[in-house]
Amino acid sequence: MKQPEGFSSSGGEHLVCKLKKSIYGLKQASRQWYLKFYDVISSFGFMENIMDQCIYQKVSRSKICSLVLYVDDILLATNDKGLLHETHRDRFRGHLGLSQETYINKVLEIFRMKDCSPSIAPIVKGDNFNLDQCPKNDLEREQMKNIPYASTVGSLMYVQVCTRPDIALLLGC
Repeated sequence: MKQPEGFSSSGGEHLVCKLKKSIYGLKQASRQWYLKFYDVISSFGFMENIMDQCIYQKVSRSKICSLVLYVDDILLATNDKGLLHETHRDRFRGHLGLSQETYINKVLEIFRMKDCSPSIAPIVKGDNFNLDQCPKNDLEREQMKNIPYASTVGSLMYVQVCTRPDIALLLGC
């Protein structure tokens, strides 16, 4: 957290504070929440309205989805229900669910795995990882340098934390 005015010591203006509790109730809390919300909603393709920062729009050809934010309440309106498929609500059971299908497809595209063969269980009982699967020669090692392993695992860990705890074992979590 950025240091509050008047609390920074001389020579320590560039330092930040480590929070020992949540920032709920602090004057910076609403701004930090908004910045986090903005980052997340922008990653889904929503654009902020230049006249009112509480209104966002996502336009895809003739399909429009508008999002209105008021404090921590969100209103979604669209001319195509297909744009809302990332959230699932069952009022009868009291369930609200999220789908990260769009994000997962984006990750597959970024890491050039769009044509991979999906499976119900990416790892089966008895699978072992061993040194035979490691690069064996200089050519294979050179090819592995071009594979963004850490970024791929990080992207999958985000999916695992948010909506897919079932892939935790595969990721080594």
